[in-house]
Amino acid sequence: MRLWLIRHAPVEAPPGLCYGASDLPAQAAETQRAAIAMAPRLPHGVALHSSPLQRCTALAGTIGALRPDLDGPTLDPRLAEMDFGAWELQSWQQIARADIDAWTTGFADMPAGVRGESTRIFMQRVGAAWDAWRATGRDAAWVTHAGVIRAVRLLQRGVRCPRDAAEWPAQPIAHGEWLEIAVD
Repeated sequence: MRLWLIRHAPVEAPPGLCYGASDLPAQAAETQRAAIAMAPRLPHGVALHSSPLQRCTALAGTIGALRPDLDGPTLDPRLAEMDFGAWELQSWQQIARADIDAWTTGFADMPAGVRGESTRIFMQRVGAAWDAWRATGRDAAWVTHAGVIRAVRLLQRGVRCPRDAAEWPAQPIAHGEWLEIAVD
């Protein structure tokens, strides 16, 4: 089975803004560009799923319009980005270093931004989507977020929750970037 992980286009927001669960729109021209690049790469009839956040639904809808042979898009809240709680819509530079350090020190169970999701809760949510996809036995494409893509990379290696922040994948994932993974 194959899974295509597609990150949304850049959002309409200042650079350096924390916007995990915040529902910001994506740049329309970049969404169109990403859809045109991705649509021909997907095989006929693949199941297309999307985070319900508009930066993803715009891309999934555009891919679906370009490829009416695809199954979907189906919205799946398990594919949404992590909720960063009180940090949402703040500049990362304005978030106190001590607060970020406290979160990364208790990475598995400390809620991000005091009232956001912990990494464990986030991984359980994404893991449920991963498990459901694997149970279908079908190829699929997920239009989603960098955090979800990183979580899937961990799940693919059998990691259900990283013990500490050092285990979290640090590889950059560009807007509009896609990754194809295969599993048995």
